[in-house]
Amino acid sequence: METKRDVVLDVNERPGFLQWIGLSLQHMFSMFGSTVLVPLLVGLNPGIALFSSGVGTLLHILITKRQIPAYMGSSFAFIIPMVALMKTTGYPGVATGVISVGIVYLIVAAIVAFIGTNWIEKLLPPIVVGPIIMVIGLSLSSSAAQSATLLNGKYDIRVFAVAMITLALTIVFNMFLKGFLGLIPILLGIVGGYIFAILFGLVDLAPVAHAAWFALPDFDVPFVDYKPVMHWGAIIVMAPLALVTITEHLGHLMVLDDLTGRDFMRNPGLHRTLAGDGTASIFAGLVGGPSVTSYGENIGVMAITKVHSVYVLIGAAVFAILFSFVGKLSALIQSIPGAVTGGVSFLLFGVIAASGLRIIVENKIDFNLKRNLMIASSVLVIGIGNAYLQVGHGNDIIQFSGVAIATVLGIVLNLVLPQKAASEK
Repeated sequence: METKRDVVLDVNERPGFLQWIGLSLQHMFSMFGSTVLVPLLVGLNPGIALFSSGVGTLLHILITKRQIPAYMGSSFAFIIPMVALMKTTGYPGVATGVISVGIVYLIVAAIVAFIGTNWIEKLLPPIVVGPIIMVIGLSLSSSAAQSATLLNGKYDIRVFAVAMITLALTIVFNMFLKGFLGLIPILLGIVGGYIFAILFGLVDLAPVAHAAWFALPDFDVPFVDYKPVMHWGAIIVMAPLALVTITEHLGHLMVLDDLTGRDFMRNPGLHRTLAGDGTASIFAGLVGGPSVTSYGENIGVMAITKVHSVYVLIGAAVFAILFSFVGKLSALIQSIPGAVTGGVSFLLFGVIAASGLRIIVENKIDFNLKRNLMIASSVLVIGIGNAYLQVGHGNDIIQFSGVAIATVLGIVLNLVLPQKAASEK
């Protein structure tokens, strides 16, 4: 059953034109830093990552029948194997791996479509969902803190100052602005933080000046730029990691359910959301981009602004595609320092964590029961501390993140632990 909460724009509501532009730009700015960071770390062109994220988002929205406001950005889960593959096979190997990830998503989607989603409620009750959502937000806190304190790997007081100013501006804008400006506090916070970053000498504008107005993304298309070869090593290394991002996908979907008052796993269905993610990754692999996944940053923006409109995400995707061809705009956005994105992320990631806490409170989870205490404590510490599982050696390392381990552990504990401990009977 769908219930409309206290929102500014609901999922299927369309904003006015000028409002639409501002809200969409806000989402694009929020995801930009992470989306272009992945290709920079891997050795890919940031423009193609921006392009594939935009098209991937549109594909996801189309497949989910315009019912799920989610943005598809570059996935961090595959950085290690992609870096290794770039050194050994070049992008053709990466493409094979990225496409294989998408195929795993489609296979899981087909299984879900066949057996239904009734099993999800048994696997994921509030005592599991709440802590997992908290972990999704809080596990990202260390990356936000690093961005907000470090410059070239060393502590810099200017970075910390700009991050705190950005955070303060975003909070002030969120609390005290009304009307249209009250809907874009994240965007205004980024702009304000950027101005202070320039004043503090943290921004290099030279790349912006040297960038061309029009710059074609560095496409890498099979049969056009290279002859595709089946790289089994790439499939073995990357395909299993899809199970990691699928668990994160479930977590993000649970957050969106909570924000919007809907049950997206049933309508339009988990099989459609998984198929959307998988198709987006396959497309990325066919044009030269990294694997994509739904983004917590954009969920954080929706939680703060109470704007859940899928049309705003469509606008963000269109802007991402356009900006991938405009060299100066891409360079300008790339020049936004970590101090600014880190300051904003404090709020975005914290809001996601607070959504998980709200689930625990609203469902009146009793922590006097040892069962609930065991599940929540294990999930929180393992997930936030990123107690990851690493399997393999050398270039064949498969790493399951703390979030994935915590999710699986929470599900298992919920299934095996009795309702009451022996001492409580």
